[in-house]
Amino acid sequence: MLGTSYPNLRGKHRHKAVINPDHFLRYESEQGRKPQFGVPKGIIFSYSSKLLQYIIDHHGAEKVENFFGAGDLYLLKSTNKRIGVVANFGIGSPVAVALLEELIAFGVRRFISIGYAGTPQPHIKAGDLIVCDRAIRDEGTSRHYAKASKYAYASDELTQIIKNTMEADHQKYVVGTSWTIDAPYRETVKEIKKYQKEGVVAIEMEAAALFAVAKFRGVDMGAMFSVSDSLADLKWDPQFHMSEESMKALFHCAKEALIR
Repeated sequence: MLGTSYPNLRGKHRHKAVINPDHFLRYESEQGRKPQFGVPKGIIFSYSSKLLQYIIDHHGAEKVENFFGAGDLYLLKSTNKRIGVVANFGIGSPVAVALLEELIAFGVRRFISIGYAGTPQPHIKAGDLIVCDRAIRDEGTSRHYAKASKYAYASDELTQIIKNTMEADHQKYVVGTSWTIDAPYRETVKEIKKYQKEGVVAIEMEAAALFAVAKFRGVDMGAMFSVSDSLADLKWDPQFHMSEESMKALFHCAKEALIR
């Protein structure tokens, strides 16, 4: 039935799709755009152009030609090309999910998303590191993959590996819930107050959808953030410049966690 719930088709997550990501990969191959590279052991999702430049400059990142997805894929020579980084694809759940779907169809089974996040909590400061174990589903994409629920969850196993890696690297971090929202300019005072009380530690745009799709497809997805701005005082305090070194720390942790 069509109704006023979202998605309009109730129980949509149980129904078969007309187009699957393997159809897209087959089409790309038929058009002569099949990339020539081995399936990486794991993929890091990166949303920062500055971090990507750091990876290219310091980690022997080799760009894959004819990459089938949005953005670019780089394989890290320092890992014998076992780990890849996808970047330059924009922000937000729809594009991140489309890319995830295609990489899963290609054969990748483990992923870690690393990016900037805001925080509603006064005790969390710019540059702090957050390991996300669950995300509030306040975006639209996850609703097409899973029945209605408040949260989507990261992979327990991969999240534990991430935490172990953080501790081995002597990194301080916070574990907690993120609020994933599609509309960054519609984060209201009422919502911020609500999530402060609930103990939510991060605000970002992709985690809930990525977690939902990973569970739907039976792969592992983790997420980490560097705090770049605060809404704790019910006003925006941007400090993205304070999180650049932390982003490098997240990359190193993600790389090591995926190798393990």
